[in-house]
Amino acid sequence: MPFDLGATVRLTAECRDPGGALTTAATAAVTVTLPDGTAVLPTATEDPGTAGRYLADYVTTLPGRHSVRWVWTGPAAAYTDVFDVQEAAPAAILSLADARKHLNLRDTKDDDEVRFWNNATTRAVEHFTGPIVPRTIVEDHRFNVAQELVLLHTPVLEVTAIAPLRSGGTAPAVDGLVLDPGAGLIIRADGGPLRGPLRFTYRAGRTVISDNITAGARIILEHLWRTQRAGRRGALAGGGEDYSVTEPIPGIGYAVPNRALQLLEPDRLPPGVA
Repeated sequence: MPFDLGATVRLTAECRDPGGALTTAATAAVTVTLPDGTAVLPTATEDPGTAGRYLADYVTTLPGRHSVRWVWTGPAAAYTDVFDVQEAAPAAILSLADARKHLNLRDTKDDDEVRFWNNATTRAVEHFTGPIVPRTIVEDHRFNVAQELVLLHTPVLEVTAIAPLRSGGTAPAVDGLVLDPGAGLIIRADGGPLRGPLRFTYRAGRTVISDNITAGARIILEHLWRTQRAGRRGALAGGGEDYSVTEPIPGIGYAVPNRALQLLEPDRLPPGVA
């Protein structure tokens, strides 16, 4: 499961000799490569309670995929792993408390797993509706002259910055634009043309999430939660109604129940719109 940004990750690995036995190495080193390509070397120590088991603590500083490389000498051994760090404010339609309540979970022992599937649920909903949770998007539009321009992710809350992509180019002032938030359509207030190429920074999403979207998210979350736990208990966890999909949905297969899609229908994007 992803770690929170700023959390300490306990890295573990085992040094084994050519015969497969745990063994204390002459030296041990661990390298963590961050998403931006930089590398850090946390201090590696042997677990006092288990010979050959090594530990290192790393405090996360960047969101994204991290790779971990352990190397030992005496004996020569190596081990590679990865871990993920989520953004400081991950996008989720449902709060953790709401998700836990909907799944009828009375304690917090499964919170990491619930958060994972809750985030996956949000991505599934936004596949159909576009951005729900507000976020900043940076988008390049390569054109020469246009009377209007359409931003790719809607609904648009606000355009915060515009910059030219061509050296010596100019960009219109943000307050000189007229925006259609639902369509993402931009024109100049004075009726003049837009001259590109331009880089737009804007916020997309919704400040109010309607009940049908929240209900759709709850159904998808329960479907993913129940089906992925079914093998542990030999049936759908919790019993009750099966939220299975009778036919695959184009673009997303069997991950989304049809009843959830019906709830999202009023807010579905037109075909071909992101």
